[in-house]
Amino acid sequence: MFLIMRGKKKTLAAVVATAVIGSAAGCGASSSDSTIEVSEKKTASFDYEAPVQTPNILVDQKGFLPDSDKVAVFRGKEIPTTFTVNRIEDGTPAFEGVILKETYDEELGESYALGYFTDLVEEGSYYICADYLGESYSFSIAETTVSDTFDEACKKFYYNRCGIALSENYAGESGHSACHTNAAKLQEDESIQIDVTGGWHMDEQADRDTNVGSKIAENFLLAYEMDEEAFTDELGIPESGNGIPDILDEVRYEVEWLIKMQDDKTGGEHGAALTDSSKGGDVINYPVVVTPVSMEATINFAATLARFSYFYQQYDAEFATTCLRAADKAWNCYRVNQNITDDPLAFKAATQLYRATGSDAYKDVINAFFTKSDFDELFNSNEDVFIGSVTYLSTSQAVDVDQCGKLMKCLMKRSGKIADESSESTYLVSDLESEEGFLNLLYDMRCLTITDHIIYNHEYTTIIENHLHYLMGMNPDAMNYVTDSTERTYQDEAGKSGILNDPRNDALLIFMLSVLK
Repeated sequence: MFLIMRGKKKTLAAVVATAVIGSAAGCGASSSDSTIEVSEKKTASFDYEAPVQTPNILVDQKGFLPDSDKVAVFRGKEIPTTFTVNRIEDGTPAFEGVILKETYDEELGESYALGYFTDLVEEGSYYICADYLGESYSFSIAETTVSDTFDEACKKFYYNRCGIALSENYAGESGHSACHTNAAKLQEDESIQIDVTGGWHMDEQADRDTNVGSKIAENFLLAYEMDEEAFTDELGIPESGNGIPDILDEVRYEVEWLIKMQDDKTGGEHGAALTDSSKGGDVINYPVVVTPVSMEATINFAATLARFSYFYQQYDAEFATTCLRAADKAWNCYRVNQNITDDPLAFKAATQLYRATGSDAYKDVINAFFTKSDFDELFNSNEDVFIGSVTYLSTSQAVDVDQCGKLMKCLMKRSGKIADESSESTYLVSDLESEEGFLNLLYDMRCLTITDHIIYNHEYTTIIENHLHYLMGMNPDAMNYVTDSTERTYQDEAGKSGILNDPRNDALLIFMLSVLK
């Protein structure tokens, strides 16, 4: 039976001493001729890192909400018929369940099965036991299980703010003095300096990317639209308590930087503010170089600023108007440089500008795109078409009702496919083999979250929960890919990076958690 070793690495040291004594002198030799040779004391040291043993009972290491569905995956050569959920403090059983839905994997030569313990609602710390398979990692049942992770994921963006000092009162160990406050140089003409302080660091080099930043802000705003109540004004950032949801405060911090990255003359958006490490020193003091205007960044900027202006009108109408003007200027820059009639990015931006303004100029672009013969395929495969379609469904401006019906069919069909794939999966998730890592899986959960908002479906909520369980330990590696505070996490394996350390993934995780919080 496999038992969890709570220590993660073991080192063995062995000392071996030997003495070799020569035989007595041979016939005819004097005693003075005889020799006794003693070898030097030899020490053999064996240092090794024991291979990581992962349990055969896989569970969300963070845990479960008391009223949620609760499930674990069991794997092994032989699967028992029952399991128990035991209390950590004394090992006594709190629940006894039946193992169901066993399947056999011929390639691995193992069976897999599921065990549900939904009826266990008592808050506490637990682990699961089963014959032949041993123990799972520990987990909790608590009302704060999701909200704690949600708050941690949201606050990560505050920790990544550039250009300001982060005090220990708000940032704890992540606090630091103001960084990258000097004027940046344009990559194409270093004699020109501009102020691009602000925004979010996107990686360990403290680079800031306008494309990525725009899309993250877009996902935040869409998540806020789907469920405003999930986002409070109590996250614990400097803006908390100002009467504006903290998620909008965070987006505004990024938007103010995005506006600084817009070229005043053309309306185009510069691609990135990159740090230059060539002269050495600390990353916090690296000089910054601004890359040329990018058309992709320009249209993503236009879409995000239009969406932000729409939601921010009620809090600061003047700044919201500034954002809308910047979005329109970027749209015009893109329009004169690109063919917008066959462009998914233009379609997405047009839907957001149309919702914000009601202008027929944007409506014409939208309607032209709807006539594409492969629109349904693009809805499923292209992120920008998907986001634009959801925006069109949400607008209060005049819309084509028949087209809205078609979009809803596309949305329901895509969500149904995700649900079917999840139900057929050993780990109850939709995408296990993506070359994009967790990105496609998180996109699927965004789709289900949106659908769940429009037409509530308990099955969809459960599927989203199961995907969270997968990310937090109910996976083949028994690894928590989200946080670093459980028994086995991404930090235990070289080359692994947690979801919260990738801003794109983190934003999508927040989207997914908002429906569960």
